[in-house]
Amino acid sequence: MTPIYTRYAIHIADALAALVASGDLPAGLSTANVTVEPPRDASHGDLATNAAMVLAKPAGMKPREIATALAQKLSRLAEVEAAEVAGPGFLNLRLRPDEWRDELRGILAAGTDYGRSTMGDGVSVNVEYVSANPTGPMHMGHCRGAVVGDALAALLAFAGFAVTREYYINDAGGQVDTLARSAHLRYPGDYLVPVGEALAAEFGDKYAAAPEAEWLVLFRTRTVALMMDLIRADLALLGIHHDVLFAESSLGDAVQAALDDLSAKGLIYEGVLEAPKGEGHDDWEPRPQTLFRASDFGDDSDRALKKSDGSWTYFAGDVAYHYDKLRRGFVQLVDLFGADHGGYVKRMQAAVKALSGGAVTLDVRIVQMVRLFRAGEPVKMSKRSGSFVTLADVVREVGKDVVRFIMLTKKSDSQLDFDFAKVVEQSRENPVFYVQYAHARIRSVERRAAAAAMVLPDPDLTLLDGEELALVRFAAQWPRIVEAAAATREPHRVAFYLSDLAAEFHSLWNRGNDDATRRLVIEDNAALTAARLALARGVGHVIASGLAVMGVEPAEELH
Repeated sequence: MTPIYTRYAIHIADALAALVASGDLPAGLSTANVTVEPPRDASHGDLATNAAMVLAKPAGMKPREIATALAQKLSRLAEVEAAEVAGPGFLNLRLRPDEWRDELRGILAAGTDYGRSTMGDGVSVNVEYVSANPTGPMHMGHCRGAVVGDALAALLAFAGFAVTREYYINDAGGQVDTLARSAHLRYPGDYLVPVGEALAAEFGDKYAAAPEAEWLVLFRTRTVALMMDLIRADLALLGIHHDVLFAESSLGDAVQAALDDLSAKGLIYEGVLEAPKGEGHDDWEPRPQTLFRASDFGDDSDRALKKSDGSWTYFAGDVAYHYDKLRRGFVQLVDLFGADHGGYVKRMQAAVKALSGGAVTLDVRIVQMVRLFRAGEPVKMSKRSGSFVTLADVVREVGKDVVRFIMLTKKSDSQLDFDFAKVVEQSRENPVFYVQYAHARIRSVERRAAAAAMVLPDPDLTLLDGEELALVRFAAQWPRIVEAAAATREPHRVAFYLSDLAAEFHSLWNRGNDDATRRLVIEDNAALTAARLALARGVGHVIASGLAVMGVEPAEELH
């Protein structure tokens, strides 16, 4: 079944096409920004469209003129009770109640697949996230990017994209050599103990006194592999699994191939960069360098590709890595960067634009820090002492679902506070509990009806009143939330919507506390109970669907 917002978007498009055909609207107007949404004030109707406001200027007409003509077309639909022009030219539609009853039937038929979209049309998207250096276990600094990336990948897949989840292993460079040396020395850091023990079990004392040249490459390879095992185990605690783990060391000739591609396009030259603006660049010196014309593609300056010793810069390696993604055929690229890498965004977008000829875009999502609190007091993390708060410890303390939900309760580029006490609090102020409580209540009421041994008929949805249909209207927004969140690459919108839907359900539930006839289960009225349970079940499907996108298990009961 086509969801109701999509259905009315089609109705509006057809009506606009009819107005063009009749000469009431000029041909060639773009309707890309025409939307169908719930009106801000529910008393104004069921659906609203901005069509007249969007088309007025390009059509050379007044908004109300277009809205009035559109209202006349739409009011002829049997399902439309009224089409009313409001304000400067907004158009509100009031639908017959049976439209919402039909939508509930559609939700019940689709189950947790309600809201699944084809907007992605199978387009291949590479989502790269986490990509933490394999020099230690996952800590809470990595957690938010991991959850946001995984939820975004799930959201895009739900919206019809062909998604590949990828992790880039930074297994080259001096920091990995340092890690190998630490493992060789049986460095006392807790996280390296199992690594050292594994190496000792494999090699004994064979390399204890051997010169570094004999063991460094071997120990580096073994240590990175063991650290990645640890990282994958930590991510698995959050339910995160990547499709591809791409090692920097496997780039091989890709760096030269990428630079040859850019060179063939005339985008590499030998030159001298201007001094960086601001202070703190005492080590800068004006010297000839191999440069990429990044400024031709929106970057603030051109970028160096080689160091003074002739080796590739980190940027050159990243260019090659994204060149490899392009060669693998991805049409869209999404990278999640920590806030400290914000200055790196423009140069990487410039590189992808240059390499793809503008055919592929790189969307970079910035993920801000998480501040940890315990009962309102900051939790200090000391990297210098090696005593940082690990992801595994947090998940074991509060649970995977709590961690994942909380990480999505704010837009990723804004700072987030994680208080160990508040995230497990059973109160309305805790969105994890509030949403899970709604689902648990729905499951409990179904169990209660079963325990009462009620013989329920097929639901007669005409028994649902206006307030109950208002809840259907809210649940019916789920498909448009999916598409909007996928289009903007903002999975936090799912958490926001679920919180609002839970509030609507709890409000309906609480009516029964004041008036027993408003309860979902009325033991001496099987027909009304069947209708209300169908409503609750439909809402439960939508909550479970949204939680699945977030990677959260819906609660069957809460204690």
